Amino acid sequence: MADDYSVLAERHLHICRRFGNEVSTVGDRWHSQSPCGAWDARGVLEHVIGFHDVLLLRPLGAKPQRPKDDPVGRWMATAQALEGVFERPGLFDGIVDIPPIGNNPPSQIDAAQVVPLLSRDVLIHTWDIGRSAGHEVTLDPEVCRSFLEGLPPDIDVLAASGLYDKPKGPPAGADNQALLLARLGRDPTWSP
Repeated sequence: MADDYSVLAERHLHICRRFGNEVSTVGDRWHSQSPCGAWDARGVLEHVIGFHDVLLLRPLGAKPQRPKDDPVGRWMATAQALEGVFERPGLFDGIVDIPPIGNNPPSQIDAAQVVPLLSRDVLIHTWDIGRSAGHEVTLDPEVCRSFLEGLPPDIDVLAASGLYDKPKGPPAGADNQALLLARLGRDPTWSP
């Protein structure tokens, strides 16, 4: 089982590194609209940072010192903290206690279940960040295939969670990246 956990950790860090590559190339386009309707590129970045803080970093006592007005530096500090957390022995052996946040009561999560969800979220937001900066973004085809195969058969269940928009119709001849983006409420042909 430890080998399976190391694969989860390495895949997540791989996806986070790719996200970091896109973050580092946004330049002065942080206020550009993203494919996520209500967010600009900076909003996407802060969402990804926030989910990691709430679900892994804070509960595990990792407190990255992030610069306030440096988006790239904010992600770099987050990525370093994640690497440190994933190096800890036993991360996937038990339940992670989530402290109360805002109006939400304390809860618990299984890291082995939440890390793949975070990985999928970061993968999709890698595309969002890159597209908001006007880049063509090619996601890892094997990772896209794996996440696509792992989606629930009911195509509306993810949208019902409130975390994703309704699925879009993929373009003709769509590859796994376009199919995954469309299933998760993105228009794979979106441009800024």
